[in-house]
Amino acid sequence: MTKKREYRDDYDDKTLYIPGPTEVRDDVIEAMTESTFGHRMDRMTDLYTTIVEDTKEFLGTDNEVVILTGSGTEFWEATTLNLVDEHVLVPTCGAFSERYANVAERLGKTVHRLEYEWGEAVKPEDVREAIESADVHYDMVAGVMNESSTGVRNPIEEIGDVLSEYPDTYFAVDAVSSLGGDYVDIDEHGIDAIFASTQKAFAMPPGLAVCVVSDDAYDREVEKGDSSWYGGFRRTIDYYDRKGQTHSTPAIPIMLAYRKQMKRMLDEGHRARDERHREMMEYVHDWADEHFAMFPEEGYESQTVACIENTRGIDVAATIEEVSEEYDMAFSNGYGDIGEETFRIGHMGEHTVESVKELTDAIEDVADL
Repeated sequence: MTKKREYRDDYDDKTLYIPGPTEVRDDVIEAMTESTFGHRMDRMTDLYTTIVEDTKEFLGTDNEVVILTGSGTEFWEATTLNLVDEHVLVPTCGAFSERYANVAERLGKTVHRLEYEWGEAVKPEDVREAIESADVHYDMVAGVMNESSTGVRNPIEEIGDVLSEYPDTYFAVDAVSSLGGDYVDIDEHGIDAIFASTQKAFAMPPGLAVCVVSDDAYDREVEKGDSSWYGGFRRTIDYYDRKGQTHSTPAIPIMLAYRKQMKRMLDEGHRARDERHREMMEYVHDWADEHFAMFPEEGYESQTVACIENTRGIDVAATIEEVSEEYDMAFSNGYGDIGEETFRIGHMGEHTVESVKELTDAIEDVADL
């Protein structure tokens, strides 16, 4: 049985290079200290409409945007309940795509997996073949853009193009650890729902889930008749249209932080933010190639999370601990079964090549590379 461990006031701050949460700017943290106000006041309408419309502008989408209190993975459940009657196709290539499949099974849906080895990426032609050869109709394909357990970036744009040929099969994308740091043209590629968490590439505090919803997905839920109560597209979008607010009490302080950071993201611009993340990715990959090796399939590496193969056989756990103690920096071990075979560096949010280099220098020192 778990015992209480009293929270203290004397923890050392660590610079975060994990797959999330990531670093949050001081002025964004400070934005959360405004005085409390009611979630049905006009002030709330001003706040919520600001963050919703600014998000649409940043992402360059004409689709609807829903921002709810909760983890981005709330939309694993919501997309499944809103779009699936019975059959869902889930390409699995790591821990989080497998978890999306598990959620659908828990909700009573019939899950058909398109399975890949960890480190491999989903191929659009395989998705097409799975649909063409199936003896059932898939209501939805549930994909993961950025499989942070393996550092794989799946080609969701090409998959979306394939699925555009099957208008009765909807495409939902978990972009929890990539949206905001890896450019994707949502409207161009027929993505019906794409969702993220604020504590990843958005570089905001944890606690909010963001989902972009197409008109087709909204209409599908209306036609279907039953859906998620909390994350229902119709309920959240209709309430926004009527009131400019959320249907349930939100985490207002985090939305204040969201407003501050999204203004900064707009100033930087989606394309420029994408390019900065690409530069960090290229730096980390060059460093990994010099000292170790990249774990993901070549050509499908994540732009926000590097999964590095431990070809030198270093003690990953001990290295993480020593870097934390000596340099006050945190990076991650590998995930699940590849825990000691790999380690992961989150290069997302407000990090730059220069700040990431501080971490790799520390790893070199501790691991005597």
